[in-house]
Amino acid sequence: MNYDVIIVGCGFAGSILARKFAEDNKKVLIYEKRNHIGGNMYEEVLDNNLRVHKYGPHIFHTNNKEVFEFLNNYSDWYFYEHKVIGKIDNQLVPIPFNFKSLELLYDQKDAQKIKEKLLKIYPNEYKVSILDLINNNDKTIKEFGEFVYKNVFENYTAKQWNIPISEVDKSVINRVPVILGYDDRYFQDKYQYMPKEGYTKLFENLLNHQNITIKLSENALNDISINNNKIYWQNKEYKGIVIYTGEIDELFNYKFGPLPYRSLKLVFENYDMNYYQPSSVVNYPNEEEFTRITEFKYLTNELKDNQTTILKEYPQKYDYQDENSIPYYAIINEENINQYNKYFELTKDIPNLYMCGRLAEYKYYNMDAVIERALELYKKVSSSNEKNSKK
Repeated sequence: MNYDVIIVGCGFAGSILARKFAEDNKKVLIYEKRNHIGGNMYEEVLDNNLRVHKYGPHIFHTNNKEVFEFLNNYSDWYFYEHKVIGKIDNQLVPIPFNFKSLELLYDQKDAQKIKEKLLKIYPNEYKVSILDLINNNDKTIKEFGEFVYKNVFENYTAKQWNIPISEVDKSVINRVPVILGYDDRYFQDKYQYMPKEGYTKLFENLLNHQNITIKLSENALNDISINNNKIYWQNKEYKGIVIYTGEIDELFNYKFGPLPYRSLKLVFENYDMNYYQPSSVVNYPNEEEFTRITEFKYLTNELKDNQTTILKEYPQKYDYQDENSIPYYAIINEENINQYNKYFELTKDIPNLYMCGRLAEYKYYNMDAVIERALELYKKVSSSNEKNSKK
């Protein structure tokens, strides 16, 4: 069969692009290495009949109305505001750090002094970055910033990235603010929801189109190759659209070496109890080897008595030669970005090849950001092809 579009990867980027092109009456073929759709969003039901996120927790949140309205076509939703707590000095406190966290970890007099200074120095601000606090000239604020940095961020980051804290990109540090008030929501976006029947069902609806063919458990690079800036599919030159969402270094056979990522060892545990912990996610920044525990009943809204499942996340190095190792987080620094750019340069002379997603673009995308990126790429590619067809 002839296909107008070939897509590598069946996560959000690949699935959304497949749907959009299919609705344009183009025949679309999706390759997926894994034995399921949905990429890292995939959910499965365990023997205790509880639904879990197989590759770690995913919470939908966005300020982008277009993104939310697009997903609304493929799932019903329930309102969900994500709340995270962290174990610090044997206390469970809200994360991101807020005034409640401050009051739990400082004595009353010191806490009041810090709160008053924060509100005076940062008037009308909702949140402030840890770096801003540490670099402040006021001694009290600076010491407070250093306390939060040491107890909330430093050890957690060392576990997560396994590099000296001085080498961590500042954009990562700035993801952890201090909230100047009592708002204990992890996200403050306008739209915060979870799919009623789960992400797997959402993907099933998204991919349910007569023009979409999916090949599971198949490596696209067994059928696809690049030679002299031309794409070959099943040993014949392919002039249709190719969307690649996998690892860009693998596409070019690691010509400039493998790009480094951090991975995770995920350990699921079942318990005969209603709830294991007081919140969906509890961070463990300091003593334990794992970084956090997720309890899925809070996320999936399943009310099953005396049954619960938790997930412990242990950060580890990604090994591109190990088929069981999963690249979760790109390690963003100047050296790695330069290495990625060498790979990206190779794509520029291949007019029908497009890169999309966190692996293909070597960057961290929130769920809504990758959806937005896929919708934008669809508009760009379809517009470009329409212009070419009129020539």
